[in-house]
Amino acid sequence: MLILFTLTSLISIIGIILIILVNLISKKTFMDREKSSPFECGFDPKTSARMPFSLQFFLIAIIFLIFDVEITLLMPLILIMKLNNILNFSLVTIFFLMILLIGLYHEWNQGALNWAY
Repeated sequence: MLILFTLTSLISIIGIILIILVNLISKKTFMDREKSSPFECGFDPKTSARMPFSLQFFLIAIIFLIFDVEITLLMPLILIMKLNNILNFSLVTIFFLMILLIGLYHEWNQGALNWAY
């Protein structure tokens, strides 16, 4: 047991020494102007790389996530169909799909699905 502890300690110390040596020997500079600027085919950047994102893309992404999560909630209904009677299954499925369709209709009325204003 003592040999295992000694070998583990020795390997850890050698690893730490090697990491420190590599950091001291390497010639990387983290504050290099060329490496920290955005790449635009060798030209100086004309505008800021941090341009604001279009709100339309954000809304479409949120709508996609909401409906994607709701579709994953539909998947267990297929397994539940074997355990419940068909009337309960039909009512739950129709209710869930009505909520989805009402949400889609609301998003459509609000104009979140329109690309041009």
